[in-house]
Amino acid sequence: MAGVQLIQVAADETGMRLDRWFKVHFPGLGFGPLQKLLRSGQIRVDGGRVKSETRVQPGQTVRVPPLGVDEKVHGPLTANTMKNRDDDDVLKQMLLHEDDKVLVFNKPAGLAVQGGSGITRNVDEMLEAWRNKKGEKPRLVHRLDRDTAGVLVVARTRAAAQALTTAFRERETKKTYWALVKGTPRQKEGKLSSWLIKESTPDGDRMRIGKHGEQGADHAVSYYRVLEEAGQQLTWLEMEPYTGRTHQLRVHALSLGTPIIGDPKYFDADHNWAFPGGMQKRLHLLARRIVVPHPSGGTLDITAPLPPHMVQSWNLIGFDLENGEARY
Repeated sequence: MAGVQLIQVAADETGMRLDRWFKVHFPGLGFGPLQKLLRSGQIRVDGGRVKSETRVQPGQTVRVPPLGVDEKVHGPLTANTMKNRDDDDVLKQMLLHEDDKVLVFNKPAGLAVQGGSGITRNVDEMLEAWRNKKGEKPRLVHRLDRDTAGVLVVARTRAAAQALTTAFRERETKKTYWALVKGTPRQKEGKLSSWLIKESTPDGDRMRIGKHGEQGADHAVSYYRVLEEAGQQLTWLEMEPYTGRTHQLRVHALSLGTPIIGDPKYFDADHNWAFPGGMQKRLHLLARRIVVPHPSGGTLDITAPLPPHMVQSWNLIGFDLENGEARY
């Protein structure tokens, strides 16, 4: 049929409900017309009939019949592409999962979670746009560094926030990160245990490894595993923090002798080392997956896709994503 479109689901749309996907791409399409098209089978995903609550996955193809409304085109969500868009629109595109208790977002690199000096936009303030009818604003229950992309869990209610905060505090959650580092560790996997101390520097707070008993020292434990190497020059690491100290994975990667590529605080490359052509000088660290007890029972297990700058690097190097995805 003339006018039928076949649109591929983007990497940053993982787990998005189909009705929200249409809201992002075709904001002029009302709920009623969308339901009619779904019931009649005119809208399909990978050739199959679907419902409004169906969650789409990267690479799937959505069949879109002639709608008579304008298409809204978004590029990859980054700190730059968010500048002229309202908070509600940005939050919708960031959304990976939603239910009546929990929201999970795919935070772009460069977007701060909370406000601070020099920060003009942050997730906490953006959540004002999603207050419910009772006036409750969604609540943060954990943090990600500003330059780290990936999974961010938010509670929709006070009770959910208490349950999730307890889960994080009692270490009942499992967090998995992907990082691109310079060099390769001597051992392919291992445990990293150290004492971290926060210091103030002209460039902001920085963590260093201290000694047990040293004033201000907090114990930090992480696990790592090599997923793939590129000629001893670059390595794709999977990292799991057991504790949740500031910059913990970034400092632990440095302690291995393999600093994370693009880290503005801990990557001090030799003067004769240059970024490969086409690789952006940005932090290559992704909060890839989180497994957390759901406040209503059961388990919430969510993954986030690589952000655009890491996709670019993975393609440049030739890493195979199946080497990481096979773990799940």
